[in-house]
Amino acid sequence: MNWYLIVDALPLLLDGAILTAQLTIASIALGSFIALPLALLRASSSPWLSQPALLYTFVFRGTPLLVQLFLIYYGAGQVEWVRSSVAWSILREPYWCALIAFSLNNAAYTTEILRGGIRAVSSGEIEAAKALGMPYALRTRRIILPVAFRLSLPAYANEVVLMLKASSLASTITLMELTGTARKIVAQTFSPYEVFVSAALIYLGFTFLIVHLFDCVEWRLAIHKSRIQTVNDNHGVEQAAPMQEVSR
Repeated sequence: MNWYLIVDALPLLLDGAILTAQLTIASIALGSFIALPLALLRASSSPWLSQPALLYTFVFRGTPLLVQLFLIYYGAGQVEWVRSSVAWSILREPYWCALIAFSLNNAAYTTEILRGGIRAVSSGEIEAAKALGMPYALRTRRIILPVAFRLSLPAYANEVVLMLKASSLASTITLMELTGTARKIVAQTFSPYEVFVSAALIYLGFTFLIVHLFDCVEWRLAIHKSRIQTVNDNHGVEQAAPMQEVSR
């Protein structure tokens, strides 16, 4: 193994890794913003609300991300009204095309993950909120979504890791992110082993940070949940004590 090549290539790979991190974070943020209302629609009992969201998730989950990326990057330029509109100033740039494709794809998967979390919320908690007179918007914000987020967290962590790895497809439309930079270095040095091993280690480092971050979030939520359960148990014991005295 050529260690000198790895040392020389590492700064260039880290520059590409910055673009990879930017694409991943921006795609996750935009995808989550799109997915939240879609998840509420998917979880609706009304077919008029759930079926359009189902069609969206079916299309983007049922077709390869690479095809979606090519359709946005290469296909948008084939439409006359797109080239003559303001949108062309965005769609002609590979970065924005990649961001749009990644965000829409991530939103489809996140929608289904959140829908599963919403459906998993205990019906007793929802009925208790209704009994307290909470309207739909309030009980969704205070009861349904917090519980759904907590239940969906493990699956969502996997989706974030998958999005990180999928960002390597941006290299197919000339973006010099981590994989694109590695391919360029390989074309110049003819040393694929050292370069791609270094790139793989950087991806592993990113994955470790993501997994550790979500583990910390899950740990904090578990502590918060256990504290609430302890308070509820103590409250139940305090209420049970006077009843025992009365029965005596």
